[in-house]
Amino acid sequence: MTYRLGVDVGGTFTDLLLFNQSTGEFWRNKTPSTPHDSSEGILNGVTAICEKAGISPSDVEFFLHGTTVATNAVLEGKGARVGLVTTDGYRQVMQIARSFVPGGLAGWIVWPKPVPLAALQDTVEVRGRMDAQGNELEPLDEAQVREALVALRDSGVEALTVSLVNAYLNGAHEKRIGELAAEIMPGIPMSLSHEVLPEMQEYERTLTTVANAAVRPVMRKYIHNLRDSLRGAGMAGSLSLLRSDGGLMSSEKSEEHPVSLLMSGPAGGVTGAIWVGRNSGIKNILTLDVGGTSTDVALIENLEARRQRTTEVGHLSVRASALDVKTVGAGGGSIAYVPELTGALRVGPQSAGAVPGPVAYSKGGTLPTVTDANVVLGYLPENLLGGTFKLDREGAKKAVQTIADALGIGLMEAARGIIDIVNENMFGALRMISVQQGYDPRDFAVMGFGGAGPLHVNAVAKLMGSWPAVSPVSPGVLCALGDATTRMRTETARSFSRRIDETDEAEVLALLDDMAAQTRAELTAEGISDADVTSQFELDIRYEGQAFEVPLSIDAVVLRRDGLKGVTDRFDAEHKRLFTFNMDSAHELVNLRAVAMGPALDLPAPPLEVGNGDPIAAKVRDHELWADGAMVPAVIYDRSKLRAGDVIPGPAIVTEMDSTTLIEAGCTGRVDHVGNILINLA
Repeated sequence: MTYRLGVDVGGTFTDLLLFNQSTGEFWRNKTPSTPHDSSEGILNGVTAICEKAGISPSDVEFFLHGTTVATNAVLEGKGARVGLVTTDGYRQVMQIARSFVPGGLAGWIVWPKPVPLAALQDTVEVRGRMDAQGNELEPLDEAQVREALVALRDSGVEALTVSLVNAYLNGAHEKRIGELAAEIMPGIPMSLSHEVLPEMQEYERTLTTVANAAVRPVMRKYIHNLRDSLRGAGMAGSLSLLRSDGGLMSSEKSEEHPVSLLMSGPAGGVTGAIWVGRNSGIKNILTLDVGGTSTDVALIENLEARRQRTTEVGHLSVRASALDVKTVGAGGGSIAYVPELTGALRVGPQSAGAVPGPVAYSKGGTLPTVTDANVVLGYLPENLLGGTFKLDREGAKKAVQTIADALGIGLMEAARGIIDIVNENMFGALRMISVQQGYDPRDFAVMGFGGAGPLHVNAVAKLMGSWPAVSPVSPGVLCALGDATTRMRTETARSFSRRIDETDEAEVLALLDDMAAQTRAELTAEGISDADVTSQFELDIRYEGQAFEVPLSIDAVVLRRDGLKGVTDRFDAEHKRLFTFNMDSAHELVNLRAVAMGPALDLPAPPLEVGNGDPIAAKVRDHELWADGAMVPAVIYDRSKLRAGDVIPGPAIVTEMDSTTLIEAGCTGRVDHVGNILINLA
């Protein structure tokens, strides 16, 4: 039998989901994260989940992992010290950037300019030049290159970036500098811009390559340690990591190209939601991934997640394909407080994290959090993780009482205020990826997952007008499920930059075919049969004179059938949806990309036993919770005992090992054929 293990490391918990690929049977586990050494929490979870399944770690053939290591390295400024080699006259490329200052006309007064990932003192210029067609204009001065590399080596840089003008058209000079660097600076990880991002626009190409270099040593160390730990536990299967765009890539390639992992963590939830939607017949989904520290939201249309060409982490914006995920600082661990200056309740973005965590977790936390408010209101029963994790309700009450005292209101009103504010924050994020992108949220379902998503999804669905509110099977480990059920993916790109009405269609198709062959070869080199590889093309289009492009995904067969006229028609339709207007200008084809994907896994969700519509057999006990300004009677149900077709009237709480679902008063939950709870207005 083939076992696939998906692992997602969050700020508070590490989630694991083990799939038997032959039968569709799965097991799940949730274990506290170990921020000092992520592999420790991972190994604890691996041991526990293998014991549950009655197998040995050596039986796991595929270890599939979503990680925030690269993300945290950027956010916390813990990337490597990067040396940058650039063309003579371009030494300040990272400092000048695009001269963009966020905010109004006086934004520069209060804007703290981020420190470039490659410092000016670690940037060197070399003589040698390619022209705008990729022809050599000036030969490379190798003697000067050697001097510059020796100076960088002696200064103590930990990684090297080479980014020369017009190298995206001809990387010969960069390759030669790379050869010299391997000789002069052995052991220093090196990133060449024509390999990392072979596209026009010097600053974006340089920044992306520098970011890749900055996180390479961190990712290399993490992957090596994790691989050694897994091998020590007896796991000999392949190790793959989740890319920001929702595909998988081998751990070896992850070490070379970690800039593709900057949004690895949030991507797992989106791919998991697609798997749930495919099995439950829901095609349009707004995802609500509520963790301990933050909430990630994304839009899925016709079971396809929106992708973007930029990955944004903190102040850093690099050119790397990523799922269009927006993040707000609103999670279960978000801290509530009342500033003295305003006297108004605030929630987040500061978080109690895994340690000390919410007060209710009894790990030393003292500040009131969203989780504490949920406990006080009765939305979160006192036993979590199947009874293995007990909550301190009295401690939570004392913490939330500090908010009530500061506001001069009652305990329950203060707790409900905390929940209302965090729900509004989530609502704002969902509007950003739906209404502000030209979508009507009423055409979508809202799927809540992560440890706290199902607690908030009903309330957020009311705010959005998006029904049903979906609590999927295993919502607390859906990111790990996404890691386990997605497929291998790779891509290559090149700039084209030509008016479409002056472009030879055959030339474009020939270029794309060559690029597709390159990406297919990458996947076949990793053991995937060529017959199982699917190719897709992406084109960046704009109106002549525009400063931005709109990316379009298109199937190879459709491109050959409809030609470039079909592409421009699609661009016009997408441009009008996004911006409500079109222009009479000519169309420009700016960038070409070829994407290769491995086989899609046929992992159907196992059907749930059909019930009679009455959930009484799953009833745990009667309960009380706060609703409409008073304590009202409710019922707690055990999700593992619910059957397909069961109808649960609100208010009710459905508990399970990894999450808790709240069905509010005036709403009804129905269990579908695979076990998802679909909540609608009664």
